[in-house]
Amino acid sequence: MVRHPADANPSDARGQASDGAERVARVLARAGVASRREAERLIEAGRVALNGQVLASPAINVGKDDILTLDGQPVAEREPARLWRYHKPPGLITTHKDPKGRPTVFERLPPGLPRVISIGRLDLGSEGLLLLTNDGALARELELPSRGVVRRYRARAFGRASQEKLDRLKDGITVEGMAYGPIRAHLDGGRGANVWITLELGEGKNREVRKVLEALGLKVNRLIRTSYGPFELGALAPGAIEEVPPRQVKRLIEGQALEPAAPASPMALSVRGKVRGQRPSKSPLPAGRGGLPVTAKGRPRAAPRPTKRAEAPSEEPKRTYKPGWARPKKRGKAPPKRPRP
Repeated sequence: MVRHPADANPSDARGQASDGAERVARVLARAGVASRREAERLIEAGRVALNGQVLASPAINVGKDDILTLDGQPVAEREPARLWRYHKPPGLITTHKDPKGRPTVFERLPPGLPRVISIGRLDLGSEGLLLLTNDGALARELELPSRGVVRRYRARAFGRASQEKLDRLKDGITVEGMAYGPIRAHLDGGRGANVWITLELGEGKNREVRKVLEALGLKVNRLIRTSYGPFELGALAPGAIEEVPPRQVKRLIEGQALEPAAPASPMALSVRGKVRGQRPSKSPLPAGRGGLPVTAKGRPRAAPRPTKRAEAPSEEPKRTYKPGWARPKKRGKAPPKRPRP
């Protein structure tokens, strides 16, 4: 039975009615067919039907007993939410199909994966951490600016920069009529005419880092996303993909694991903890895992050895020795060597 909004029970902010019915776009997203936005486009194209009736609007709720089809084929039941960390190399576009024929992220993924969508995007020239999931609703939740999921980037930019100039971003900035939220930026030093900058932001609008730095007179020539919420790029090699443990995905869905990852040192951002062309910051190095300081190469310093405590006096009586026990013993003279015949 098709449930129109006027007849359905009031639904919550996530599109789920009190009787268990869900908006059709949400059902398609949870089934791994497409993201909510793409699902709405499929409905507008007349490719989605509910109980044999082609849908003309996404403002319809779907119950457990309803039959939902896409292009005449039943939509599979909802799959368990899964999540992957992918190290996107530069030169790939984050889309399933590109009209210009450029190589895409999804064409380079290994075989055997279910249909996945990206959580956010990285533009053609950007690299680093890209989260992939088979659950469109999960992707939507992590993309919403209202959730404030922190994205951390490392940018190499050409031009003159100072920490005072970067501090202008902490209250937000408007560029060409587009308002960007607060951004934390730290100058990590540089070499020659290029500087390295660490940025933290909670929106992730299209080409946001490049545009706000360009407004400060800096031209970004390399951009690496090092973390997204609690997930880090770490030592994941370019083009490699790794699935997040199901237990962590479950905690993420329950809203218990959205805290950002601990800041990585400037030298621990890519394969084997190195990024070419970077030098450690002159500022004090951040603490590593476990609260220990890190070295200039981003490795944790060894914990200080515990000082040797004075041993408690033994209760056993001391042994007594006869006088002269430590005197060297007298040895006799060595016998003369016999001449050889």
